[in-house]
Amino acid sequence: MSAPPSSRTLMPRLLRFGVVGAGQMGAGIAQVLASSSSASSVLVTDTSTSALTRSVEGIASSLARFVSKGRISADARDAAMHRIATSPSLDDLHLCDVIVEAVPEDESLKRQMFAKLDHIVRPQLETPSGTTPWDFDKNGPILATNTSSVSITRIASATRNASRVVGVHFMNPVPIMKLVEIIPGADTCQAAVEASVQIVNDIGKVPVAADADRPGFIVNRILMPYINEAFFALMEGVSRDPHAIDTAMQLGTNVPMGPLTLADHIGLDTCLSIMRVLHHGLGDDKYRPCPLLVSYVDAQRLGKKAGRGVFEYK
Repeated sequence: MSAPPSSRTLMPRLLRFGVVGAGQMGAGIAQVLASSSSASSVLVTDTSTSALTRSVEGIASSLARFVSKGRISADARDAAMHRIATSPSLDDLHLCDVIVEAVPEDESLKRQMFAKLDHIVRPQLETPSGTTPWDFDKNGPILATNTSSVSITRIASATRNASRVVGVHFMNPVPIMKLVEIIPGADTCQAAVEASVQIVNDIGKVPVAADADRPGFIVNRILMPYINEAFFALMEGVSRDPHAIDTAMQLGTNVPMGPLTLADHIGLDTCLSIMRVLHHGLGDDKYRPCPLLVSYVDAQRLGKKAGRGVFEYK
């Protein structure tokens, strides 16, 4: 269901945000949070100091492009950069109000991260009940996982308090794409979901809340089988020309990018990982990953980031 802004004031003060992971997604999320007037600070953590340096440089470069295109002012850029700090230690997140985990899409890694965060963040002094809005001082921080397919319920089970764990699926590239899927786990409380919806609205994105934690959520439940079917069409010779498949879908369905080009931009390894989650989680062979997609990943033809996937990139 679409999630409209709440009429209640859920954010009585500026929020201290934390981001775990300084990769492409983590840096993009940090940029969007720091550019929001709802943030007092954004702390990015990663065990790699070089990744932290690259993330800050990438954010500065991205904001500079926004200034040059007239999308934001130089003052807004400077204010956003001023809000950002980095640290190689998770322990420095202990005062944050909202922590967004953005480590690679690996369930075991995410569960390990949440188990650690659970012992670092402030304790929950009161459990929200009924229609009471989330109070960050009494209810403690919200722990959000940026995932495109991993079960929120299983991630939350690594913590002692699953009620404050929520899924937030940002789209890539984060500074450009408007949508954020919000996914509750089995034990996520409604107040945490509503607070997350309000935060996403406050940072200038459009929240869409799923009603249940199911494999692929909304976007990838629909998108990935579409991409997978394009690989089957290529493998089975419906058309042996990937350009033809993409052109047919672009002109026939009025999408800006064909499915095979889109797969290259997402990353073929990411597409395969999500298809395997769908296949395993739903138990239906219609989600079986196409063997051609598997072979491309085995050959390290991972898409644009690797220089070649379905297509070649210079």
